[in-house]
Amino acid sequence: MQISDRLLLSSDHDQSNKASRIASVSRTTGETDVQVTINLDGTGICNAATGIPFLDHMLHQIASHGLIDLDVQAKGDLEIDDHHTNEDVGITLGQAFSQALGDRKGIVRFGNFLAPLDEALIQVALDFSGRPHISYGLEIPTQRVGTYDTQLVREFFVAVVNHSQMTLHIRQIDGINSHHIIEATFKAFARAMRMAVEMDTRRAGMIPSSKGVL
Repeated sequence: MQISDRLLLSSDHDQSNKASRIASVSRTTGETDVQVTINLDGTGICNAATGIPFLDHMLHQIASHGLIDLDVQAKGDLEIDDHHTNEDVGITLGQAFSQALGDRKGIVRFGNFLAPLDEALIQVALDFSGRPHISYGLEIPTQRVGTYDTQLVREFFVAVVNHSQMTLHIRQIDGINSHHIIEATFKAFARAMRMAVEMDTRRAGMIPSSKGVL
């Protein structure tokens, strides 16, 4: 059984009494070919094959700690570097978030989480506001984790933010190990995102804004 089939079956089982929040998005350019399928009401199933092992590891953190089902398949010009693939995965994931949320009626909208990982401590606050903005406060001490360029962490989140239309604040409170800092960031993002996309029973069918629109 393919991972995308498992995503759909998970949705059929878990969402018999509510609208499906699944999206599949493809993005093909002269540099990359990316397909993302997401189920916001999943169980943490993840299949990530981007050609960038560290990015795959971080996508697994998003799925596992965000309790979303996620399938990410990407082919890119890795013979040049990881930049285009990393960015286009972020773009496509952001588009999938936006499509799966639809008009965003009934969601909690805001999320905040403080994640420790050994000596690292990272806070993420986010808002599915319809207004893309990122404040990025990581200070990663090394240029690479394995073969992954740590500058690409910011590029990934910028792409997600712009295409999901969320406001995202990332704060590093502590940390000296590059791997720990980055992984704690993805875990905090996942938990904050999970909080924000949950359905608020007191706002059923309502846009979570005093303006009546996001």
